[in-house]
Amino acid sequence: MNNTYSIKDIINLLLSKLWVIILLAVIGGAGAFCYSKFILPLQYSSHISMYIQSYTSVKDNPEENYNNINNSKQLINTYMEVMKDDAVMNAVGDELKESFTSDELSKCFSLSEGKPTPSSLRSKIKITSVQDTSALNVVVTTSDPEVCAAVCNILAKVSPAFLDDAVGVGSISTIDVAKVNKTPVGPNVMKYTLIGTAAAMFLAMLIIFLIDFFDNTVSDSAELSEKYNKALLGELVSVGNDKKKRKKSDKDDEYFLITDEKAPFNIVESYKSLRTNITFALATTNKKIFAITSSCPGEGKSTVSANVAAALAQSGVRVLLIDADMRKAVQHKIFGLVNKKGLSTAVSKIDKPEDCISKNVIENLDVMTAGPIPPNPSELLASENMAKMLEDFSEEYQIIVIDTPPVNVVTDAMELSNSVSGIVMVVRYGVTKTDEIEAAVKKTELVGINMMGFIMNDIKIKKNGHYYSKYKYKSGYDYGYSYGNGKADNEVFNNEKKSKKKSERSNKEK
Repeated sequence: MNNTYSIKDIINLLLSKLWVIILLAVIGGAGAFCYSKFILPLQYSSHISMYIQSYTSVKDNPEENYNNINNSKQLINTYMEVMKDDAVMNAVGDELKESFTSDELSKCFSLSEGKPTPSSLRSKIKITSVQDTSALNVVVTTSDPEVCAAVCNILAKVSPAFLDDAVGVGSISTIDVAKVNKTPVGPNVMKYTLIGTAAAMFLAMLIIFLIDFFDNTVSDSAELSEKYNKALLGELVSVGNDKKKRKKSDKDDEYFLITDEKAPFNIVESYKSLRTNITFALATTNKKIFAITSSCPGEGKSTVSANVAAALAQSGVRVLLIDADMRKAVQHKIFGLVNKKGLSTAVSKIDKPEDCISKNVIENLDVMTAGPIPPNPSELLASENMAKMLEDFSEEYQIIVIDTPPVNVVTDAMELSNSVSGIVMVVRYGVTKTDEIEAAVKKTELVGINMMGFIMNDIKIKKNGHYYSKYKYKSGYDYGYSYGNGKADNEVFNNEKKSKKKSERSNKEK
């Protein structure tokens, strides 16, 4: 949740969502245009001028006439209020009832007992004074031009009597009558369109601010590092989505590797920078073994693990990448490897560890896949066999990278606390929530595992006005034995284990 905004923050936020503002503004303007043009009824208007005299004109006394005009100006406000009174409106309504049918009047006013109500009638009449004169201008606007003219003329007819009774001073008269004007004066389509556009823009900006204000996802790497007092090891920009149409039978996602010839230069450089920071972080540790995880699924930790291992291998050191995410193995898909045996069969001593490693997948990089899904992944990772195997591997490899499941989903990553130098947590820009990170950090602190730092993944950065769109990260996670062929994999795993035990017993008997 962002509670403070600078002018720069506001401008950047609005610019980042400019297309949303423009889209809603166009929709709002178009909607207002259509509403005013095709739905709102046409409006017509008529007017009449009325003149006030406080005393009788004296032809031979100009000074007296001048005083009369000044006195008339003072009466104007009083006359205007009297003419809007319910009694006057009822009198006008009675006259209209005699001249028009209820259907004709109902199109212009709200009716009561077959005549317009005083309030609805008053809302259609606008009485104004003409500046520096003793004249009143009465304008009536309705959806019927004949009704407009009638209201003007009836008001001019009935109001003098009410004014005389109420004020008792001066007189009011007209020179002409109101005429029927059949040229529409409304609705003002341009005005409605501009109002609709402005209202939609304001609504769009309000929604953007509200969403950003209450957004509790990670969007500031510096704030993340400062809050948990952990190093920010790297920032990885988004590689977008593959826009090419894929065959319906092709269900596997395409994974991004920095060894791809078409890998964007700045993404490759981001991983090289990450490689440098991880190397420095490991410099002070005895074990060159570290795990990469995330707080929750869908944050790209498997792709990041593969590319970190590849980047380390490119620096000339011997690297082993172990897929310890046995419930949701991914590394064999990324590197195009067979997953019939791997970590699960090696730790269970079904296969020899060296037989479960794919050599030189990339120069200086070996990969141990996860193997068939075992019934007890957490117990295998916490076993003495796992610790012994990692210790043996550390003599052969300079750095070991372990891809582990999300810590908020299962405890697998925590089981390696005694075997690794530390753990690196991948967070996804605009996706990972702060409370999810909070929970993950607390779990690492609870087991006492060294939290080496964060990797901010999938940061949205534009190049030449377009997002990168070549690759996409694997999204979605499903733990449990109902996933995929998990049940079948368990059967394979158990059958292989039984077969191994029978073979060992047979050898002993011999």
